[in-house]
Amino acid sequence: MKKVGLSIVAAAAIVFASCGGNSTGTNVTEKQEVAEHQGDVYAVDLATSSVTWKATHKGGFAPRWGKISLSSGEFSVADGNINAGDFVIDMSTIAVDTASVTEADKKASDLENHLKTPDFFAVEKHPTADFKITSVRDLDPAAAEGAVEGSNKTISGNLTLLDSTLNVSFPAKIAVEGDKVSVDGKFTVDRTAWGIKFGATAADPAEWGISKDIEVGVNVIGTKK
Repeated sequence: MKKVGLSIVAAAAIVFASCGGNSTGTNVTEKQEVAEHQGDVYAVDLATSSVTWKATHKGGFAPRWGKISLSSGEFSVADGNINAGDFVIDMSTIAVDTASVTEADKKASDLENHLKTPDFFAVEKHPTADFKITSVRDLDPAAAEGAVEGSNKTISGNLTLLDSTLNVSFPAKIAVEGDKVSVDGKFTVDRTAWGIKFGATAADPAEWGISKDIEVGVNVIGTKK
């Protein structure tokens, strides 16, 4: 790929081609009604929470990975369970881990800058992305393959990137312990479903080798207000 090669919602995108499932239990559908907040409110700890992303060239070659920061977020908890949540992702903070760029002629900073252009996340026009929970339910063990160890719930939420909003469902480990709540999960989505199509077709052989899939990791911690 030119300009360091690759693509993230995750995500966070990274917040993110066709709707359907994959090996990590992810399911992507049309947007759904957002869950109503009920019970106690837990504010996301922006210092300890993280959203990670990983993407590769086709065949898994030349992986790139990094982080994106949240700018705000909160959960609602009732009867010991999360029932709603809203999170804003600061796309201007998308970062590439320098350890993922090993080629002597490439720089992580070049990729970071490219990811912010209209080829990918158009950060100047779309400085934020967001995720809004639509449901939280017990995890079906059949959907746990590839999930984070200890996953016990399926989270569904509307993920907005650029001008598109789709609903993403994925397994996650959720723990509510006193004044703390934590969510640890990961999912893989096809970024072209949100209109992020750079390097995804054979129109330009120099760019065609970028995978459409982005793996997004979520590790979010909230504290009771």
